[in-house]
Amino acid sequence: MLLAAQAAASGTEGAGGIGAMLTSIAPFILMIVVFYFLLIRPQRKKEKENREMLASVTVGDNITTIGGVCGKVVAIKDDIITIEVGTDKVKLVFERWAIRNVDRPVSD
Repeated sequence: MLLAAQAAASGTEGAGGIGAMLTSIAPFILMIVVFYFLLIRPQRKKEKENREMLASVTVGDNITTIGGVCGKVVAIKDDIITIEVGTDKVKLVFERWAIRNVDRPVSD
């Protein structure tokens, strides 16, 4: 009889232990979800937009590099981009990843 009472008591403690454990873990899970939506997801979206922008560069586009050099794209070969800069039409060669901004010329 005494063993049955102890077994019943330990059974209710086991169920309470799981509930207490879930209650203590819930804030951590909530924090991970908040970090995902506030930090990770926007960063991935920004990286995706940047990849698409770099992939869409074509000859004739005006670009700005991460170093602040502005010029017009005159040649593209794989990940190497040649741009013309200034009135002397100086040609500079950059890697594709060095592009910060792309401005498409307006077609009339």
